[in-house]
Formats: sequence, C-alpha cells, structure tokens
Amino acid sequence: LILIGGFVQLLAGFLAFRKYDHLGGAAFLTFSALWSSYGATRIIAAASPSLQNITLPPGNASHLLPTGIEGFTAGSIAFLVLNAFLIILASSFNVVLLCMSLAMELLTICFLLFTLENLPLPFEIVMLSICSIICFYGATASLANCMFGKDLMMMGPPLFTAESSKKDTEDPPPCLCPRSHCTSGLRTIADLLNTGAVCGVPTDTVYALAASCKHPQAIEKVYKIKDRPQEKPICIFISNLDQLRAASPPISPLLWEFMENVYPGGIGCIIKKGEWLKKLGVGAGYSRVGTPDSIMIRVPDLTVLVHLIDMTGPLAITSANPSGEVDSTHHDMVISRLGHKLEGVLCDGESDEVVASTVVNCTKIDESGITIVREGCVPAGKVMQIFESVKNR
Repeated sequence: LILIGGFVQLLAGFLAFRKYDHLGGAAFLTFSALWSSYGATRIIAAASPSLQNITLPPGNASHLLPTGIEGFTAGSIAFLVLNAFLIILASSFNVVLLCMSLAMELLTICFLLFTLENLPLPFEIVMLSICSIICFYGATASLANCMFGKDLMMMGPPLFTAESSKKDTEDPPPCLCPRSHCTSGLRTIADLLNTGAVCGVPTDTVYALAASCKHPQAIEKVYKIKDRPQEKPICIFISNLDQLRAASPPISPLLWEFMENVYPGGIGCIIKKGEWLKKLGVGAGYSRVGTPDSIMIRVPDLTVLVHLIDMTGPLAITSANPSGEVDSTHHDMVISRLGHKLEGVLCDGESDEVVASTVVNCTKIDESGITIVREGCVPAGKVMQIFESVKNR
C-alpha cells in the first residue's frame, strides 16, 4: 500500500512539473521518495529476520547495527531536514500542501523511530492512517487540477503571503504599445506617424524607428532619439515596387531586374537620388533622407509593415537602438531602451532576424556592378549570386 502511495505521489509530481508548478512538483517527488523508502524498509524488515528485534547496547554501538540500517537512519534524518524546508515553503502555497508536508514530517519521524527499533505499533498505525488520508486527498486533488487545468478540488489559501517590495500593479508603459495583429493597433501607429510622431515598428529583420517622410522634424527627432551622427543617412521603406515605378526614376533595366529579384526582402538598394522621390511621396523630408546624391530604398517582407506603409506613405527607417548598441529583436527591448522617447511602439513579439538588412550600392550597377556596403541577414555571396544571375540573363 505504501509503495502504491509512492507511485501516486510520483505521478502527481511529474504532472505538477508539466504545469510549471515547481514547488508542488518538488514536494510530491520528495514525498514519493519518502513513501517508497519507508515501504521498502518495512518489506525488507518483514523478509529479513536480521532486521527484526534490533536491540542497541548502551553507549556508542552503531557499528553493531545490521548492514544498511545506518543508511536508513541517516536518510530519515535527511528527510526530516529537507521536509522542514518544504513545510516553510508550503505554508505560503496552500493549506493542502502544508498539511501534506506536516504529515510527511510525522511519517519521517516514524521512519526514524523504526530504524532505531523504538516505534510503537499503535503510534505507527495512527500516523499512517492520518498520512494516508491527507496524502490521498492531496495527490488526488493535484492530479485532478493539473489534468483538467481547473481547481476542481479545493486546495485552500496560503497560510501567509510574503509581501513584495514591488508595486502591486505594474507601471504603465512609457508610450502607446498597441498589438500588431489588431487593426486598431495598426491605425493607432499610422495616425501617430501621420501627425509627425516617431514610433518603434517591427520589420522583416530587426525592430526599427519609423518617421513619416512628410515630416522632416520627425526625421530630425530620430537622430536625437538614437544619438545618431548627422553624417549617417537614413533610408526609406516603401510597400511595393509598383510605387517606385509610378515615380518614374531613371533606373536602368538591369537595376530594375535586380530589384525585382531582391524585393521584398532583407536587402536594401542604394540608388541615385532625384526629384522623382517627391512623386514617390517623400515630400518635405527629401533633404533629411539619404545623402545629397543617393538614397537607400527597401521593400520589407512583412505584411504588417507593408500595410502600415500603405496607410502612411514612405517611411524613414533606422534600427531601434541607441547608436552603437546591439539591434532590438523584441518590442520589449524597444520599449525598455527607447520607449520614454517615443510616442508609440507597434508590438509584434520576436523579430524574424537578429541582424539588420544587407545594404548594396547599386549606383554604378551598369558600369562596375554592385558593391556590398553592409552584410546583414542576407549573405554577401547570395547577393552576388543573384546579381550574376540577373546580369547573365
């Protein structure tokens, strides 16, 4: 019966761990070991006459104990100490677990008295009965609640609750943080960008800071938020290549073919700048994006961001991290690092990549080919392979 109880406790412990109840799991596994050890000791004692009728002579005579008894005695003492810690923890968990840990402490005392041959039979019967009832209810309640994910059997409130130094309610985020899967969230960020705000947005690589190209003061604010050197240009994102065709830039057939093969994706192309950018929708931010002679354009491969760009027009984009620091790969990183400087962050969870895009200089693609300015999520070898394939065609 005791061995069966140990198996039930073991099963309850594994289920508790499966539900991430680490305290309950550790307690039930400990109880299982105690039940099984006590049961095994009783079976051995019943089967081996050498373990029966142990009489200890006065003084230090532990060396006269039969082989194995010293280990059981030491083990029961270890259980007493370990279970004492479980009692303290269980008191802040629930009443049933506290009662079970107290019952196991009594059972451990029985175990210790048994190894010393000083266990009265009536005391053992009473203690085993109490322990069996409490442990049966506790294991059954834990199994039922873990299996069905509901509190089907009452476990009771904690005896006491440790006070936390933290506030009961978390501080609100420093800026608006709508979710990307909600249409209302997308509209919230689009409205902020259209009024000249700077927001954190997800991309198909890492998180970025976005500002509308219609608001040069917002682009200037991006530099201040990041402490970005003024000589470093900011690129623009468009939602599709058809937008670029409608602006009629002076782009050669080779460059068109190359961009059709890399867009949408994690490759940004630097091309020659011109008045055609105003037809694209860059508007007043013309002088604040790119360099006087060139501009990097990218079409992201992320549906959420493409829809956002359709609602705002071209966006000035740069990675959402303080200048010189690692890229942000989760919206929580953006909020914690720059949230107090932003009007909003579009929350989309983990980013698809851990590094930024690959940047390719295409300003002299017809004369001398392309140049890898920065190798990012797309390997330079793959970019050159795409270019050679396009050129050969």
